[in-house]
Amino acid sequence: QVQLVESGGGLVQPGGSLRLSCAASGRIYSIDSVGWYRQAAGRQRELVATFTPGRNTIYADSVKGRFTISWDSARNTAYLQMNSLKVEDTAVYYCNIKSHFTINVEGARREFDHWGQGTQVTVSS
Repeated sequence: QVQLVESGGGLVQPGGSLRLSCAASGRIYSIDSVGWYRQAAGRQRELVATFTPGRNTIYADSVKGRFTISWDSARNTAYLQMNSLKVEDTAVYYCNIKSHFTINVEGARREFDHWGQGTQVTVSS
């Protein structure tokens, strides 16, 4: 059973930086994507960034040039480096890992969708 444990959130002033970590325990077979999402109070959860091995990295327009997503396969840990933070970045941040393994020769798959517990990021002066 895979668990994702997030850390690194906290209070920071506008213009400051934080790095969020998402450590995965348990067996992950084949990663389809790594993502970070956020949900501000009273708002819908939104995509911040996604990373697909061998493919594209996608960022929300609101964080382009400021945030960087990465995946450390040796540690099974995802990161979100956040620079030049703004008040509007305040939210609970969730990491997500989608993975699968192939069941048989015909290509049948078992899909997995894991979520972290969330970590609060508050940007305020």
